[in-house]
Amino acid sequence: MTQAVMLQGTASDAGKSMLAAGLCRIFYQDGLRTAPFKSQNMALNSGITPDGKEMERAQIFQAEAAGITPDVRMNPVLLKPTSDHKAQVVLMGKVATNMDAVSYHDYKPRLRE
Repeated sequence: MTQAVMLQGTASDAGKSMLAAGLCRIFYQDGLRTAPFKSQNMALNSGITPDGKEMERAQIFQAEAAGITPDVRMNPVLLKPTSDHKAQVVLMGKVATNMDAVSYHDYKPRLRE
């Protein structure tokens, strides 16, 4: 049976990503298969996966801690702020568009398609 662990917090920069990386490493060392997942992230800290796609560095680090290759499915939506109310939208590792917050809120339901 597949089991999941969810980490939640009420603040940014509280240590959730580092804790997730630590758990990924512990599970990997214990012989368990695990993979990180963060559906949407707002950060400027991105990296490039081995297949040339962009995703948040924390999920890349977590994947490496889990002993697996980083994959954009682990972080399908990355928002990279360009101003106080606008961001570059990266979908599945590729730049899709730039949007303001209101437009993105209206656009989000279409991301499931």
